[in-house]
Amino acid sequence: MIRLLYLAAAVLFIFGLKGLGSPRTARRGNQLAALGMFLAIAVTVYELIDLDAEVKWAIILGGAAVGATIGAVLALKVQMTSMPELVAAFNGFGGGASALVALSEIEQSGGFFDTETSVVVAMSVAIGTVTLSGSFVAYGKLKGLITGQPVAMPGGTATNAALAAVAVGLAAWGVASDDALAYWLLGALALVVGVTAVMPIGGADMPVVISLLNSLSGVAAATAGLVIGNLALIVGGALVGAAGLILTFQMGEAMNRTLANVLFAGFGGDGGAAAGDIGTQPVNRATPEDVAIALAYADRVIVVPGYGLAVAQAQHAVRDLARALEGRGITTEYAIHPVAGRMPGHMNVLLAEADIDYEVLLDLDQSNPRFSLTDVVLVIGANDVVNPAARDDSTSPIYGMPILEVDHAATTVVIKRSLSPGFAGIDNPLFYQDSTLMLFADAKAGLDDITAALADI
Repeated sequence: MIRLLYLAAAVLFIFGLKGLGSPRTARRGNQLAALGMFLAIAVTVYELIDLDAEVKWAIILGGAAVGATIGAVLALKVQMTSMPELVAAFNGFGGGASALVALSEIEQSGGFFDTETSVVVAMSVAIGTVTLSGSFVAYGKLKGLITGQPVAMPGGTATNAALAAVAVGLAAWGVASDDALAYWLLGALALVVGVTAVMPIGGADMPVVISLLNSLSGVAAATAGLVIGNLALIVGGALVGAAGLILTFQMGEAMNRTLANVLFAGFGGDGGAAAGDIGTQPVNRATPEDVAIALAYADRVIVVPGYGLAVAQAQHAVRDLARALEGRGITTEYAIHPVAGRMPGHMNVLLAEADIDYEVLLDLDQSNPRFSLTDVVLVIGANDVVNPAARDDSTSPIYGMPILEVDHAATTVVIKRSLSPGFAGIDNPLFYQDSTLMLFADAKAGLDDITAALADI
């Protein structure tokens, strides 16, 4: 019965993951996955009782109460703009928990395992601690606590390669000698590797890094499950590991980057452009009234949201503007780039929070053929994902990255605080084109002003 219940939990995980594949079923998928996790925890506790194990209820119930309280508070309090950082932190906690499971087994056994278990223990410790430290470096970069620019480590990739080689040596020592000290040293070194591996990666690549760390947290959980023989942990970890890896490669494809390039290229620094060359050309400045007039006489409008919209909490303001346009019979849609925001699906979730219909959210392939048929494209806080240099300039560091080709529309309106570059650190020729109007404003304030001006036309 215990195995059947673990299987039921695994099935709920699978259906939950499947549900997350569509915005319409995502809420249901999340509920199914949560139910699966509750079932897995309940069965694990029951199994302890059934095996007449010494159950320390104060620790179990206390941990459950603390964890549930923290989870509820975070779910209620954390803004959508901070969701990427929260996901990074969750990845780190997942990896850390898996490493602690393996280390606790080491303490109980003194490091004496059969060969197969020793290998799995070493993997759990190494992958879990790398995920822990690497995820919190990513958290710091996303939160602004650490610079989003690549930070080169002394010796570069050679240093990381040497540290990885030492880690492999420590793992081999632990497996061969059953010495608990080797595993603890492995965990300590892996913490350092997590930092040295993520620090050289620029903020522009954080969506890919978060996906990869998510995959690693799943692998760490699966190996921890193998250490303690827990079926639900093995299946759940394997699902997360596989799904995260698939998403990592999809995100890399959306940026026209290989995983090796993301991890080792140090992309996102100055991008080869001198800071003095950015924002020095003349632009067509617009007022909210100018933008309102352009929108009022349009037949089709496409909105391109970016991280600036998330920072300004402008999702409700853009919804109000869209409803005003739709009230005039103007078709309004949204073009979502796969790497817009700071994590996969960030913009989709943000717009869904404002009750914007899923049917008007277009992906890259749906959007690009429509821009040439569009009267006005409204770019809100996006930069690199609409940069024509990725298409036209073979010397650009983002050349070849698929972009939203907003410059093909009759008029492009960009709402942005300034001409500062995006995470890629390069200038955007879109800003200087004759068909582009630049409205320099906070996204929410600018959208509110446009909506008010539109009402007077």
